[in-house]
Amino acid sequence: MNFELISEYQPTGDQPEAIAQLTEGVLEGVPAQTLLGVTGSGKTFTIANVIKNINKPTLILSHNKTLAAQLYGEFKSFFPNNAVEYYVSYYDYYQPEAYLPSSDTYIEKDLAINEEIDKLRLAATSALLSGRKDVVVVSSVSCIYGMGNPSDFYDNVIEIKKGRLLDRNVFLRRLVDSLYVRNDMELNRGNFRVKGDTVDIYLAYSDNLLRVMFWDDEIDAIEEIDPVSGIRLATFDEYKIYPANLFMTTKESQLRLFIRLRTT
Repeated sequence: MNFELISEYQPTGDQPEAIAQLTEGVLEGVPAQTLLGVTGSGKTFTIANVIKNINKPTLILSHNKTLAAQLYGEFKSFFPNNAVEYYVSYYDYYQPEAYLPSSDTYIEKDLAINEEIDKLRLAATSALLSGRKDVVVVSSVSCIYGMGNPSDFYDNVIEIKKGRLLDRNVFLRRLVDSLYVRNDMELNRGNFRVKGDTVDIYLAYSDNLLRVMFWDDEIDAIEEIDPVSGIRLATFDEYKIYPANLFMTTKESQLRLFIRLRTT
């Protein structure tokens, strides 16, 4: 899918020339370009037009979360039909462990994770691995921190298709391998529940449920469900379920680590 820029405004003043020069520079492989302008001069709108012209996945870096959130909102409004994602540090609070020799005091590590930001980080990763080209990721410098091995994350993606033969118990084990947790009583993000031949999955990167219905060992239907009303929002012939955590590993990697530890 191509980028579709939605705006009631058109480039004016110096913007058309800036858009043309920046687009040309990117296509010619210029390593760095600088767009100058005072606050409120439409730099974000100019860059949105460049993204539309280049039509490639784009990473936008900001030096802090506040500005990143502002840019995320602006680009989301410019590209409502494309995958505009948000990837910043998910810590609301982080206290590293420390030791104070003067008072012989040990301070234990403490942290609080923002579940909404964690969901948005998973959504960004899932969009990039989905194969889509119309992806914009707005990030702070936290994007430089490790998120696990991307190939291991992708190896744990579960691909399902309507009409395909798949043992339900095998499907449930694959969900567990992708770090989803079974909870038949209370369904929260990253959980799944089983009722007969119906499996409801609260995707870790979405606000909706994915319902997979089986007929014996055949996938009979794949639906997206509103978790509050239970209303069906969409149906699919095939679907990719991405892991519930960025820090994934494969069973092969775990086995190699176990063997290495046994031999050292």
